[in-house]
Formats: sequence, C-alpha cells, structure tokens
Amino acid sequence: MAKQPGLKSARLLEMYSRFTQGHVLNKADLARDFRVTEKSIQRDIEELRCFFSDHHLNQDVVYDPKQKGYRLMNTIPKGLTNSEILAVCKILLESRSLRKDEMLPILDKLLDCAVPEENKRAVGALIANEKLHYIPPHHGQKILDGLWDLGQAIQKQFAVEIEYERMKEPKLVKRRVQPVGLMFSEYYFYLTAFLEDKTNFENPDDNYPTIYRVDRIKSFKVLDEHFRLPYAGRFEEGEFRKRVQFMYGGRLQRIRFKYTGPSIEAVLDRLPTAEIIRQDDEGWVVTAEVFGKGIETWLRSQGDFVKGDE
Repeated sequence: MAKQPGLKSARLLEMYSRFTQGHVLNKADLARDFRVTEKSIQRDIEELRCFFSDHHLNQDVVYDPKQKGYRLMNTIPKGLTNSEILAVCKILLESRSLRKDEMLPILDKLLDCAVPEENKRAVGALIANEKLHYIPPHHGQKILDGLWDLGQAIQKQFAVEIEYERMKEPKLVKRRVQPVGLMFSEYYFYLTAFLEDKTNFENPDDNYPTIYRVDRIKSFKVLDEHFRLPYAGRFEEGEFRKRVQFMYGGRLQRIRFKYTGPSIEAVLDRLPTAEIIRQDDEGWVVTAEVFGKGIETWLRSQGDFVKGDE
C-alpha cells in the first residue's frame, strides 16, 4: 500500500514496523511504496542505524545478500560498541607489539565492526594519523602464528622444544620446556615455561617458571609429549602475572619500601600485589609480592621518591 510522499517520520515508523515483524525490505520496493527515490530510502536506513547507535539500542539494520534486502538484527551480545572499538585500536597502536603487516589488518577488521558507516569513518579518522606514523618493534619478527601454536601447546599441555636467542650472550640455545602461559608487557609477548633440565642453572631446585620473549624464540617444535605441572595444583597465569611486572626470572620475594612521590596510584597500578601498610605526612609505606630481580631496577628508577623502610 502506497504511503503519502514526503512524510518522512511516518515512513521511518512504517519501515521500523516492518523490520520488527521480520520482513526483509528491498530499497526499490520501498521507493515505489513511498513514492521517493532509492537514495531517500538509503538515507532513511542510515538514520535508523544512527538512532540505534546514539541511543545504545542493541539493534542494527543489515543487508542480507541472499535475500537481497535489509533486515533488522539484534546485536545482543555480539560485537563491540564504537567506543570499545576506538579504545581497543588505541591500545593496540600504543602497544607497538606487532609488525605493520600484522597490526594494520587487525585495526582494519576492528574498524569494519563500527556501525553505521559514518561512525566507521569517524573512528577511522581518530586513529588515521597514528596508523600512518606507526613504528613497529625493532625485532622485526612475525608473532601471530607462533602465538596461536604456543597457546595450543599450553592448553593441551604439550612439551615444546625451543631455539632461543639469549639477551646477554647473542647466541642460540636449545631448551625443552613445559609451557604454562603467554603474557604481554611493554612492547613484547612472553612465554612462561618450566625448564625440564635445570642442571646447568644457578638454582636447580627453583620451582618458578622461566620467562622467554616470544620474538627471541627463533624456532620451536611442539612435541607429542604431554606433561604434568611440576607442583600440586594448577598454574594460575593471572596470579603469576600480578607478581611478575618486569619480565625477569627469579624467586618470589616480598619487598617493603617507603614512597614519597606525587602519585601512589602509579605505584599501586605498577605493582598489582602492592598494599599500603602505613601513611604519614611524608608518604606511604608499601609492601608487595614480586618475582625476579626486575623490581630492583624499577625501584632505583624512582630516585629519591623511594627509600627503605625501617
């Protein structure tokens, strides 16, 4: 049934009513029914999309190529909001964790999730300059394929043989390890794993995992050998992550210091296990549980803001 032309609000309500009834709407048919051009119908569809987005409604109008028309789709709980897409893009760009040929396709796929089209362009414009001037990590290694394979080895508890380039001595060493976690920190991905042979190490009885930068793993082979974790209970990657902020191996230790700097929040965010023991006019006494020797470098970097607590 044809509607009186020019009544845009009535047209939009009629289109929305048809959508909610499950109809697939064709632009040519709608243009004929409402006696307007197909361009007008396209603008109507974009306005409906904008309305859903602006009012945070969990709906969208999508084109169905099989039925050659538009239909209403509920977006619960699928997809990211435009704000979430922008946030993830900014985080990825700031991480500088991947080569350009790995990073940029991820960003483009995220942008494709933004709706409607004008929001996609807006998000793209907000990150365009950072994409143009993106500086990849200097190691130049491809990361993504290896991450997935290592993740599968972790999940299925397969031992892995790695060829690793050490930082102190630029030479390759071979290790058989039992991988238990993947982490990211300050530009780099890391593999946490238990060494199978510790006879040549300073503390063979060390029950803590070793940390390897993934880009320094020059080759690896997932072995057809299952392993059991070397201690009772499951390795909790999240709990370990809270205590290994500086990606240095070593024993678990509890530290205590006094902080007199301007922002205690920066300390608490840097050390997730940190607790404030006492506060006075000078500052805060903080204790934290951490792995490895990296904490020593960080404490020294704070200069006069950090000192021992008696």
